[in-house]
Amino acid sequence: MLSAKSLFREIFDHDDAFRLFCSIAASGEAQGGWENGRIARLVPPAAQELAPKIARHGADEDKHGRIFTALLRKRGLKPVGVPPETDYTMLLERRGIGLAHHRLSGERPLTLDDIVTYLAHSRVTEQRAAEQMRLLCVHFGDHPEMGRAVRMISADEDNHLAYCHEELLRLAHAGHGRAIQRTLRACALAEIRVHRDVSLAVTAHMARILGWPRTKQAVLTAGIHTLYAYERAGGWRRMVSLRMPERRDALGEPARTAPEFA
Repeated sequence: MLSAKSLFREIFDHDDAFRLFCSIAASGEAQGGWENGRIARLVPPAAQELAPKIARHGADEDKHGRIFTALLRKRGLKPVGVPPETDYTMLLERRGIGLAHHRLSGERPLTLDDIVTYLAHSRVTEQRAAEQMRLLCVHFGDHPEMGRAVRMISADEDNHLAYCHEELLRLAHAGHGRAIQRTLRACALAEIRVHRDVSLAVTAHMARILGWPRTKQAVLTAGIHTLYAYERAGGWRRMVSLRMPERRDALGEPARTAPEFA
C-alpha cells in the first residue's frame, strides 16, 4: 500500500534517491538564505526594525542547507546538480513571485511595498515548508539518521511562519491590508501550480532512479493532480489567512547553530 511513510522510506534507503532529495532541499534552503540575507541588507529605513529578523530568517535557511549537505556527507555522498524542473525557488521567481534576483543583487534600498511582497511570498512558501516538515516529523521524527534534522528544521519553519503572520498583521494595521491580501492571493495561486509541477518532476526522477512500475508512478501522479485540484478549488485559502501566532517575536533571538551530523 502506498503511503507517505513508505515512499519517503524508499527514498531514504536508496543512496541515489536520497542524494537527489537532499540536493534539491539543500539548494532551495541555500537560495532562501541568500535571498533573506540580501533583503536584510537592503531593508528601507521605514522597516529597519525588521532587518535583524530577516537576517535571522536567512541564517536559519543557510543552516538548513548545511544540515542536508551534512546528511549526505554522513553517508559518504556528494550533492548532485538540481534539475531545473525541480527548482521550486527559481520557478516561483520566473512566475514573478517574490523579489527578483536582479533586484536583490543591486545596492538600491528596497521599498516598503517590496517588504510587503517579501513577507507575503514568505507567508505562502513557509506554509508549504511547515506542512511538509510536520509530515516528515510525524513519520521520521524518531528516525536514527533523519530524526534530529527534521525536528530542528520543522521547529524553525514553524517560527518562520509565525513571524510572517505577525509582521503582515502589523503592516495590515498600518494601512497595507489591501496590498497584502492582493499579493498573498497572487503568491498562493502561483505557488500551488509550481508545487504541482515540481512534485510531478521529482516523482518522475524518483521513478527512474527507483525503478517504479508505471502503475505506481501513475497513482502518484494522479494524487498530485488531485491535491492541485483541491488547492485550486479553495485549499489555497489556508495560505492567505492571517492570525496572530501564539508565539510572538518568533525570530527575535539569534539563530541556533546547526548540530554536527557527520
